[in-house]
Amino acid sequence: MKQKFLLSTTLLSAFMMFISISSVAQENKLNSPDSQLSVTLNLSGGKPTYSVSRAGAVCLENSPLGLKMDFEDLTQGLTLKESNIQPVKDEYSLKTIKQSRVTYEATEGVFQFEKDGRHALDIIFRVSNRDVAFRYVVYPKKGRLVGVVQSEASGFNLPDGTTTFLCPQSKPMGGFARTSPSYETSYTLDEPAGKNGWGEGYTFPCLFRLPSKLSTSLPPTTSLPPTGGAGEGLGEGPWVLISETGTDGNYVGCRLLNDGGAAYKIGFPQAGEMNGVGSTTPSIALPAATPWRTITVGPTLKEIVETTVPWDLVQPKYKASREYTYGCGTWSWIIKMDSSCNFDEQKQYIDFAAALGYRSVLIDALWDVQIGYERMEELARYGRSKGVGIFLWYNSNGAWNDAPQSPLGKMDRSAARRREMAWMQRTGILGIKVDFFGGDKQPMMQLYEDILTDANEFGIQVIFHGCTLPRGWERMYPNYVASEAVLASENLHFGQGACDAEARNGCIHPFIRNTVGSMDFGGSTLNKRYSADNQHGTYRRTSDVYALATAVLFQSSVQHFAMAPNNLTDAPAWAIDFMKQVPTTWDEVRFLDGYPGKYVIFARRNGDKWYIAGINAEAKPLKTTLTLPMFPAKSEVTLYADDATLTGSVKAVKLNKKQQLSITIPQNGGLVILGK
Repeated sequence: MKQKFLLSTTLLSAFMMFISISSVAQENKLNSPDSQLSVTLNLSGGKPTYSVSRAGAVCLENSPLGLKMDFEDLTQGLTLKESNIQPVKDEYSLKTIKQSRVTYEATEGVFQFEKDGRHALDIIFRVSNRDVAFRYVVYPKKGRLVGVVQSEASGFNLPDGTTTFLCPQSKPMGGFARTSPSYETSYTLDEPAGKNGWGEGYTFPCLFRLPSKLSTSLPPTTSLPPTGGAGEGLGEGPWVLISETGTDGNYVGCRLLNDGGAAYKIGFPQAGEMNGVGSTTPSIALPAATPWRTITVGPTLKEIVETTVPWDLVQPKYKASREYTYGCGTWSWIIKMDSSCNFDEQKQYIDFAAALGYRSVLIDALWDVQIGYERMEELARYGRSKGVGIFLWYNSNGAWNDAPQSPLGKMDRSAARRREMAWMQRTGILGIKVDFFGGDKQPMMQLYEDILTDANEFGIQVIFHGCTLPRGWERMYPNYVASEAVLASENLHFGQGACDAEARNGCIHPFIRNTVGSMDFGGSTLNKRYSADNQHGTYRRTSDVYALATAVLFQSSVQHFAMAPNNLTDAPAWAIDFMKQVPTTWDEVRFLDGYPGKYVIFARRNGDKWYIAGINAEAKPLKTTLTLPMFPAKSEVTLYADDATLTGSVKAVKLNKKQQLSITIPQNGGLVILGK
C-alpha cells in the first residue's frame, strides 16, 4: 500500500508540475501581414508580458502589461481564458495628415483574461507591417460600474545599448506665467538609455535607436533606392518610436518614465499640473477601453517618418458640420509682437495675405482690447472682400496658470465659449488658436475635447498652442487643425540661442514630433531679423532656401508663416513666388535620407507634383547623389539651392539616366526640387 501511495503521489506531483509549467509557458504570437514584425504575448505566474521582434531580431524584450484599478489589481493573478486572432483592414481619406489616402492592414489579437473566475480584462494587440499597438478593455466587477485607473504596468524594455532621442518633460507650474508643461523643451540626442529627463520623464513621441548588432538580422527597407552615401549609414537602425493615440476626455495624457537602464514605462500626469486641480489618475465608466500605446519599428527611419499609426487606430467622434478648407496664412505677432495686433496693421496683413493668394490671417493676443469686437467685425468684412479669412487667438484660462493675455475666460466654460463661438460664426471667423493649457490631467483632456466639439457645431477650425501632443485628433475631430507641442518659432524671436540652433532643431522635428501629428510651428520667415524694421533683434542664421524647405518639411494643413509685408520688396522674388504656391496638404510622404539633428531630406507629393526638400545642420556641407524615381530619367527639374555663403538661387537642372541628381547643402542651408 505504501509503495502504491508513493507512486500515486509521484504521478500527482508530476501532473501538477505539468499544469504549472503549462501555465508558466503560455504564449501567443501575432505576425504582421508581411510576417516581418511579430508580437509574443506571454503569461507567467498570472502576469502578462509581451515582446516585439522584427525578422527574428528582438526589438522590445519581455515587457510588463496590465493596469491597477482602485478595486482590483489587473497586473497579476490573471488567467488567459480565450483569444481571437484575425486580420483587420481599414481604408480612409484624410486631408490633414501626411498621407491623404491610407490603407491599413494588420493582425489583431483580442486576449480575454479572467480573474477570480470572471472576465476582468482584455488586452488587444494590433500588428501591421511597421507598427505594434496595444490597449486594454476593463470590465465591471460585482456592480462596480465606475473605476479609477491608479497606474499602468505598460512597459517598453529596450535592448541594452539603445540610444535615445527624447524631449524631457518639464515640471508643472514653471516657465512663462507658470504655464508648463507645454511640450516645449529641447531634445537630447544620441544619449544612452537610463536617464529620466529632468526627473519627470519624457513627452511623447519618444525615438530610440537600437544597437547596431541587431541590424544584421533585419532585412533591408523597402524605401527608395539608396541616395548615394549622404548618410554614411547614419539612418540605419533599427529604430523604434513609442507614442500613444486615441486619448480623449475619458483618460489622461501620458508620458514615458525611465524604469532603469533601457526600460521605460507609462507615467500619468504630475500632481502639480493645472495648479493642483484634478487627479493624476483617470476615472472611467465600465466597461472602458484605454488609449492605444504605439510602437513603430523599422530598419531605417523610413518606417518612422511614413507611419500613419496615430490615425489608423481611431475613428471620427463626430461629423464635420461643414466642409473645412486649408491653406497658407500670414501672422504679424512673430515679427512685430503684441503691439501689432491693432486694426491698421492687421488690415495690412490681410492685404499681404491677399497679395500672396493666401487663405487667412492669424490675429494674436490682445485683439479684444486693441481692436475690439465691433472693429473685428469690420476687419472680417474687409478680409472677406479680399478673399481672406481670420483666425483669432484665445487664452484657455481658467485657473491653471498666470498667463495674462486676453481674451481670457472665453474658452474654459461651456456657456461663455458657445456665446463666443456664436459671435464668431455670425462674424465669419474661420478658426481659433487657443493657448496656455499646461497639463495632461483628465479635466484638461476634457477641455480640449469640449473646445473642439463646440467649435465644430459653429463651423470653426481649431489650433492649439502651449499645449499637449495631439493623439490621433486629426481623424477623431474633423475641425482639428494642428497643435504646437514643440519648441516653436516664437523662441527665434526671444533668443539668439534659438536662432543659432534653428537648423539643428529643424532636423529633429520631422523625425520625432511631426511624425505623429500636425505641428503648428509658425516659421519660414524671410526677414533677416525678428523685428518690425528688419534691422534689430535676433538674426536668422538660416538661408532663404532653408525657409522654403521647412515650409515643405513641417507638416500642417494650415500654415501661418512668419513672413512680413516688407518681404514683397526685400526678399528674393523667387522665394516669394515659391511661397505663393507651396501647398499645405499632402497626398504622400517619402523618407529619402537624414538623421535627427544632423540633416533631413524628404519627398512630399501634392496631386501629381513632387516637392523634394532638405536642410542641413552639420558644419560639413552635405554632398550626396539623390535617386528620384518620381521624375523621369533625364527630365528637367527646378532646383532651389544655396552656395557656400548661403546665397540662394533657382535654376533648371537635368537628372541623369539613372534618375539621379548630385546636390550640396551647406550648414544652415536648404534644398528644394520641383518637377517641371
